[in-house]
Amino acid sequence: MAFNNFDSRHFSAKEQTALTAAMNTLEAALTGKLANLSADERRQYGSVNEQNKLIINKVRDYHNSEANLSSNDVDWEEFERDYNTRMVLQNAIQRLQSTIDGLNAAKVLHDWDNYQAALTDYEFAKYKNTRGALGFNTKVSELAQFFAGGGSGSAQSPIPPENGFTGA
Repeated sequence: MAFNNFDSRHFSAKEQTALTAAMNTLEAALTGKLANLSADERRQYGSVNEQNKLIINKVRDYHNSEANLSSNDVDWEEFERDYNTRMVLQNAIQRLQSTIDGLNAAKVLHDWDNYQAALTDYEFAKYKNTRGALGFNTKVSELAQFFAGGGSGSAQSPIPPENGFTGA
């Protein structure tokens, strides 16, 4: 996807405010619902894999269709609340992940746009420096350190994007 100046996807001040407000609302809605597991806790509780989810679903199906076959040692109301909450969380995670993926991709494109503009400005500074324009010698020297070969003074090429631009 070749492009320059990603104008159509900049946030207006109103959109920035709306995004911040939406994030604040989401964070407030999740207050008290999130967990922060230590590495030991994560190992202890693990993650329910697909096979175990099938077990959960089958036990739930049996309880809903033939409750007389269910253990009295299980709090089935709590089981159902856990199940429903898990479904709400899974749906939210999927939607948020899709949004995060889109945000990351947009950020990469804006980073690339900035990178291309920075390269253009560096080339301009080198040109002005060769013409003896005041102030450009320092700018070129300071920017040269970011390119392959450092500040050798010779015409340098930037580090290729796959090596020097991660989009992160």
